[in-house]
Amino acid sequence: MSETELPLPEIDSGQLDEDDRLKPEFVDAVLRAVDDGDDEAVRQLVEPLHPADIADLFELTPNERRSALAKAIADLLDGDVFAEMNDYVREDLIDALEPHEVADIASELDTDDAVAIIEDLDADDQREVLRAMEPDDRAAIEEALSYPEESAGRLMQRELIAVPEHWSVGDVIDYLRADEALTTDFWEVFVVDPSHKPVGTCMLSWILRTPRSVLLSDVMKREQTLIPVDMDQEEVALRFQKYALISAAVIDGSGRLVGMVTVDDIVHIISEEAGEDALLLSGAGEGDINEPLLTSYRARVRWLIANLATALVAATVITVFEGTITKMVALAALMPIVAGVGGNAGTQTMAVTVRALATNQLTESNTLRAIRREITIALLNGVSVALVIGTAVALYYQHIELGGVIAAAMMANILIAGLAGVVVPLTLERLRADPAVASSIFVTMTTDSMGFFVFLGLASVSGLVG
Repeated sequence: MSETELPLPEIDSGQLDEDDRLKPEFVDAVLRAVDDGDDEAVRQLVEPLHPADIADLFELTPNERRSALAKAIADLLDGDVFAEMNDYVREDLIDALEPHEVADIASELDTDDAVAIIEDLDADDQREVLRAMEPDDRAAIEEALSYPEESAGRLMQRELIAVPEHWSVGDVIDYLRADEALTTDFWEVFVVDPSHKPVGTCMLSWILRTPRSVLLSDVMKREQTLIPVDMDQEEVALRFQKYALISAAVIDGSGRLVGMVTVDDIVHIISEEAGEDALLLSGAGEGDINEPLLTSYRARVRWLIANLATALVAATVITVFEGTITKMVALAALMPIVAGVGGNAGTQTMAVTVRALATNQLTESNTLRAIRREITIALLNGVSVALVIGTAVALYYQHIELGGVIAAAMMANILIAGLAGVVVPLTLERLRADPAVASSIFVTMTTDSMGFFVFLGLASVSGLVG
């Protein structure tokens, strides 16, 4: 992405803290200058910042003051800044610009960054912006938008270096020097056959260290990782991680080279996907603090209502054993412990399973082994926790039978939790549903209801209450 071509400027130590974050006092100084209408002061403060820090400044600025800040530093708001911005912040600013201004910004960027800006616009705004772009740029953007969201086609750059395999190293060097229109950001040269299908790659270091007379076919690396244009971006990231890639060729359905993905794009994807799974497990939606309030509300409330429905299942179990509870009040105090610890055990297993599925560590070939592993861990945890809680309850209430009942219930519920924590995500995965979205609801329902059922059921049948 664009940050790779931008050298880090010398930043005043008064602007950034030790973690390279903008200091609150610096942000306050900029906003005071904005409120005073002193555009020159604002520009002097902001100009030394890297585009990524300018993007951070907008994210730290209240929504109602961003337009004024943008107006004060309009000449600094280039494509590199917009490429670094949070999606919601960028959308607010883009909405305030004319189509030709958005087109100018997009034209400065690599295709993948331009697509990231344009894809969030309304259909009418997209058409206006595309009409204002140069024909070549417009064609590249329209092609990218034709691919599914979060696919390699949206992620890839069209700007790359591809040469025929019959060339020599000297031919490649002369070509790179002679054509000023070529991209300046690349790590390897793709070698293609006459039908433009990739047959190998040459790293720049190989080209620089190889005599000019050597043919590319003699020095190139024929084994390469090819990315289908419709592959999901998360799968692309996994391939980069697995094979330690710097860049990779993207091919269409016929095997022709249509673009490339670079590792700086993948760093963003890995970060986004990891955060996304964690937020989905909690039912918090995208979890972006710049997300509109109503959007956040809608994302969260539906899962809270779903959780309310599953909680009624646990409440129904308690109602069934109402007579048992009234005979021994201690049961009411202890049963949340059984459900709570079981819930935590289930969440641990679920988190490990969801991550293993997301990183392709857990597949059909090792599913049974993973289930056995989690049950073994649950058994060990169950024994340890049961001994502790059973002994503590027996001593506190001076009631050995009560200690034995809660120990047995705790053991059983942790085993159930371990099984649910691995089986629920696996089942959702087999059903082509995202295991990160709904797993927590089902696992929590299982551990709560079964925790109450086992504990109160054992108390009833054991003769603990008369």
